[in-house]
Amino acid sequence: MNILITGASQGIGFAIAEVFSKNGNKVLITSRNEVRLYQALESLQTRYPDANFRARAFDLSVKEQVQVLAAWALEQGTPDVLVNNAGFFEPGNISDEADGVLESQMATNLYSAYHLTRAVLPAMKAQKKGFIFNICSVAGLQAYPGGGAYSISKFALNGFSQNLREELKPHGIKVTALFPGAVMTASWGGFDNSKKRIMEAADIATLIETSTRLSDAACVESIILRPQLGDL
Repeated sequence: MNILITGASQGIGFAIAEVFSKNGNKVLITSRNEVRLYQALESLQTRYPDANFRARAFDLSVKEQVQVLAAWALEQGTPDVLVNNAGFFEPGNISDEADGVLESQMATNLYSAYHLTRAVLPAMKAQKKGFIFNICSVAGLQAYPGGGAYSISKFALNGFSQNLREELKPHGIKVTALFPGAVMTASWGGFDNSKKRIMEAADIATLIETSTRLSDAACVESIILRPQLGDL
């Protein structure tokens, strides 16, 4: 399959690239940070020499760069799996977060997925099959103090996912929204996870890959994952 993953230089996106690298797929990865992206590419190529990788850096908060990404990806073939994972967390409260935070959160966390999906959908519809995975968050299900613009953007990504699911039912394209709780990524900095208090990125990646192996009749519409002991 052709796999297109955004936000793939580290964390959940990198773990998803890893899990699809094991089965001879063509894996296209992108992120904003070019240095980290090519470090990720080198790591993948070293450990999975039989897989086929492509990498190119884009700032997906910019619509024009999303469109260039889509054109580049389609040159490699129609995506069978699109993973909209680009995003970042900026804590704050609506009443006092800095001016412009909402716009930057929406641009990266929502608009990137919206514009990229729209750009590749004609090709995916033509082949009448495929998977779209949107990495939302439990912050898109339940408001919490300090969520601010981030939570708003994830609620919006949830709404995007639900509408897209309904729209693409007749076209054979499955849409899944994932709602992870705390995951051991760069967002958690130096957090000591020796006691496995929070989840691993590979947990999300495994569920995504497994969802692509179900029968044509089955669609995993949403997945909520939380640490065994609950949210922090």
